[in-house]
Amino acid sequence: MRFWVKLGFISFGGPAGQIAIMHRELVERGRWIGEQRFLHALNFCMLLPGPEAQQLATYIGWLMHRTWGGIAAGALFVIPSVFILLGLSYVYARFGKVLWISGALYGLKAVVVAVVLEAVVKIGRRAFKSWLHVVIAAGAFAGIYVFGIPFPLIILAALALGCVGALTLPNIFNTKPPAKPAASADAVPEVPFVISDDGPLPAHAQPKAKRLFWLLLLWAVLWVLPLGSVLAAYGSESLPAKIYLFFSQAAFVTFGGAYAVLAYVKQFAVDSAHWITSEQAMAGFALAETTPGPLIMVLQFIGFMAGWNNPDGFTPTWSAVLCALLTTFATFLPCFFFILIGGPYLERIRKSRILSGALSAVTAAVVGVILNLALSFGATALFPEGHANVLGLCISAVSFVLLVFLKLDVLWVIGGGALVGLARVLFLP
Repeated sequence: MRFWVKLGFISFGGPAGQIAIMHRELVERGRWIGEQRFLHALNFCMLLPGPEAQQLATYIGWLMHRTWGGIAAGALFVIPSVFILLGLSYVYARFGKVLWISGALYGLKAVVVAVVLEAVVKIGRRAFKSWLHVVIAAGAFAGIYVFGIPFPLIILAALALGCVGALTLPNIFNTKPPAKPAASADAVPEVPFVISDDGPLPAHAQPKAKRLFWLLLLWAVLWVLPLGSVLAAYGSESLPAKIYLFFSQAAFVTFGGAYAVLAYVKQFAVDSAHWITSEQAMAGFALAETTPGPLIMVLQFIGFMAGWNNPDGFTPTWSAVLCALLTTFATFLPCFFFILIGGPYLERIRKSRILSGALSAVTAAVVGVILNLALSFGATALFPEGHANVLGLCISAVSFVLLVFLKLDVLWVIGGGALVGLARVLFLP
């Protein structure tokens, strides 16, 4: 419990940094779980929609200490960021037009463009195993950018192509396990693992039909309770009801982590429903990058701003907090059940050639979707009203070089961008 509380407050750096922290603390230092068990769990979590780092924490907590261990690990990974981001969201919504805050956000938005472009590069390196994956990414980009095809349909098409490819072109659609994280200098190999690679799985980690039934029933009850309460209090046409249903759907289709889910949510919340603006979505991304916890917490900010912008007879603060908490609950509830239900079947799932090929195609499609997100953010931050924002272009270009080529930590880059934006409004006319 002490470790998961600590992790909730120090888990900066996005999923890569968070997974590296868990590997260092749980595999190398604590010797809680063996290297191969850790990598197998990571493989499984990368196949799922949603935040892989939070799901990995849930899996390890469940494997070591049953259901309540998984709930504790996954919840404590998220809870600190829930309250931190609520506070930051209120400051943004209430004081966003204050000179020094708007100046800092000016720089942050330019950095966000570079961060998303970096994600295109990083995920593309992992996803492009053949020219067919490049074609899938290009098709996904054209589908969402040119034709406005909904994100779930793009994912379904990529899944279908991947399944067919895995059967007909297995050498092209085969996937490799994630690279082994580098060992740190203070690893202690003489201490035995609590859950070793060679030992049998604990009894609670074995597949059981009765357990599966009760978990599915529990998930249904927990999902229906907030929905029923919102429908009874506000009606089916209210924003809280629409928020809860939309983000529940998003939790099941957004393979590819926070960048993919943000692309999907932006397509609906900004372009279709007009709950928030593109600038607000960028601000939320920047704030989520600066707080501990999973990057997918940007969705809580989007829910908050949707409620703030559309109070519908309530005070903006009450509407915003309600929509933010409903968003967070709808986003993370499935994550726990993906692990608690799917964990016992991990060994079977990870060896499926068809599933592996299908997910490789989805990962390639996600690259195209994220590229669309980068262009959309770039148009908003760097070319407002069709005119080039020269300083913003410079901030984005320098940030991209620092992130991709010099490998500087994203928190330093975000901090630098905020300082440049602040200096612009304080010292430049």
